[in-house]
Amino acid sequence: MLRFGMTPPVATSDATGSPDTQATAVYRRLRADILEGRLVPGMRLRVQHLAAEYGAGPAPLREALAQLAAEGLARRIEQRGFRVADADPAGFAALIRTRCLVEVLALREAIARGDAAWEDAVAAAERRLARLPRSLDQGRFVTNPAWESAHRAFHRALIAACDASPLLAFCERLREEADRYRALANAVAYPGRDVAAEHAAIAEAALDRDAEGAAALLTRHLTSTGEFVRVSLERRQDGGTPLRGRRPGIDAAAE
Repeated sequence: MLRFGMTPPVATSDATGSPDTQATAVYRRLRADILEGRLVPGMRLRVQHLAAEYGAGPAPLREALAQLAAEGLARRIEQRGFRVADADPAGFAALIRTRCLVEVLALREAIARGDAAWEDAVAAAERRLARLPRSLDQGRFVTNPAWESAHRAFHRALIAACDASPLLAFCERLREEADRYRALANAVAYPGRDVAAEHAAIAEAALDRDAEGAAALLTRHLTSTGEFVRVSLERRQDGGTPLRGRRPGIDAAAE
């Protein structure tokens, strides 16, 4: 039985179950659990615990953890294994600034180059996102996986027409990294922030070919998220808000 909300085991297509295949599968699952906040910043990643949770041997796990460390999602502790990378306020501020620079550039290019199919895709993505509840519980924040998926699709659709695949790949990587931090701030931002209105305004400006207005709205949208994350990180440092994902039964593995 899985503990602390991890993703279920995923069968690989290689019937031999080779170490390389196991390492790739466990890497993908660990990466998803880190990015989605199920494995929280600073949490100790003990190979012996992970082996039982993820159904992989020590060698594939160490290979997966080394790859995550190379990406900056985990950090190696000398002679003590690995931890999930810390949630660093200064690092996140730099990440948000970088996102504003590159994603706004991609949006401007998409507005200049986008055709009718791009317009239809942006409008459809915004409508789909608007129909979904942000949280599964109105009284408190509970992640809605369908909303998260639609949210990613909306931001991808906005910039899809920029016709620069390396730029799109860089934007995707920055978004994934930012999502790890955003998962910490959702409870702070909900329900006061009207993100649906923000998305609608960005889409409207983009479809009106108002590059300046869309760029300003997207920048405000990203920096607003950054402010909620900053507040959440400050509360965490002060001990006022526990990390999302902490629950009885995992603290021993987290230390």
